[in-house]
Amino acid sequence: MKSVTRSYTLLAVESSAGPASCAVLRVEEGRQTLLCEASVNTGLTHSQTLMPMITDMLKNAGLTLPQIDVLAVAVGPGSFTGVRIGVSAVKGLAFPNDLPCVAVSTLEGMAHRFDGLSYTGKLLTAMDARCRQIYTALFSCNDGCITRLTPDEALPLDEVRDRLAGEIAPILVVGDGAALCHDALKEAVPALRLAPTGWRTQHAVGIARAAVPLIEAGNLISGEELLPAYLRLPQAEREFRARQNQ
Repeated sequence: MKSVTRSYTLLAVESSAGPASCAVLRVEEGRQTLLCEASVNTGLTHSQTLMPMITDMLKNAGLTLPQIDVLAVAVGPGSFTGVRIGVSAVKGLAFPNDLPCVAVSTLEGMAHRFDGLSYTGKLLTAMDARCRQIYTALFSCNDGCITRLTPDEALPLDEVRDRLAGEIAPILVVGDGAALCHDALKEAVPALRLAPTGWRTQHAVGIARAAVPLIEAGNLISGEELLPAYLRLPQAEREFRARQNQ
């Protein structure tokens, strides 16, 4: 597996929900420059759109895969199929090029979209997990500096409400479950604020920015070691186990 120096070029992939996206971030002695990004939300499956989008983005930016030093991907939580396709795509890019990989929490990537922005407050990441549950984690944002406050969890909305009761400082809700969460909890938690539509969607830019501190901490793995992190079993497996228990 290739080593990563203080200056490197990072390709990030995000396919954990309906939209899919990719981005290339250049890091030079701690300074980050977004070189290119692309996204698609047409309703086609990620298996149809993801690899062609990555190929076209690199071509349009005048970049080639040998110029990429490290890969990052959202490993979950999220859509089981979407996460699996994204992880598989990055594995396919990593193997022939011996590229190191970074496994990034989908929720952490959502929070890191706010890197460098002049917002101070808390960020509640929310993905719709169905059955009045959300995949969620809480972060603080201090003038664009992101700090994790809670682990990734799958929680009923009622439990999220109880945890946030009494909060006074603004809490910005982001993610594809943001509207669901805000509508269900806004009366009990007046501090909740719904992020603008364009900032609710998961995006590879956030995955790329979240990967930087992980790279600096040495959290690099091979493509072979890259695995999804689902938080809970797929519905088909849950139903199968329930039938077995009966």
